[in-house]
Amino acid sequence: MVVVAGVVVLVRVVGGGSDGGRGTVADISGTPSPEREDLPPLAVDVPPVTAEADAACPALMSALPLELAGEKSRAVKSSSPFAYAWGDPPVVLICGVDRPAGFVATSGLIQIDAVQWYVDDSDPDTVVWTAVDRPVYVQLSIPSSLDSASATELSDVIAKVLPAQQPQPGG
Repeated sequence: MVVVAGVVVLVRVVGGGSDGGRGTVADISGTPSPEREDLPPLAVDVPPVTAEADAACPALMSALPLELAGEKSRAVKSSSPFAYAWGDPPVVLICGVDRPAGFVATSGLIQIDAVQWYVDDSDPDTVVWTAVDRPVYVQLSIPSSLDSASATELSDVIAKVLPAQQPQPGG
């Protein structure tokens, strides 16, 4: 009985209490929160976790959406807590990767929102986007059968959570 009374009070506060004290329950509706996709865990190879990744990646991981470009998130199996995936075929994010091998001073970058991405499309099956202007590199692997909507959506999240810095290309 006490629990029910607590719920009614909460609902009345949320509902604005406009029922004149009659005790009617407000009609609360909305979109249910998305859940993880019911797919088997995806094995993801990750680099060893560095001190920089330990410092920066938890904030990013906790800010990632449960849905990305219309695809629900899915369970990931990796040796690092800094891997995340959505959909099937999977879009995979890894926070704290090494600098991309092809990222050199003459590399062209794509800027989406406030994030600079190095894009490697040398694999015909996967386009690898790497945010190169943050305290850690953030890699997003997108199947070539999909468009870049995932990178566009995640740019805003990355920009809000990880501070920008000057890109450091290799030699």
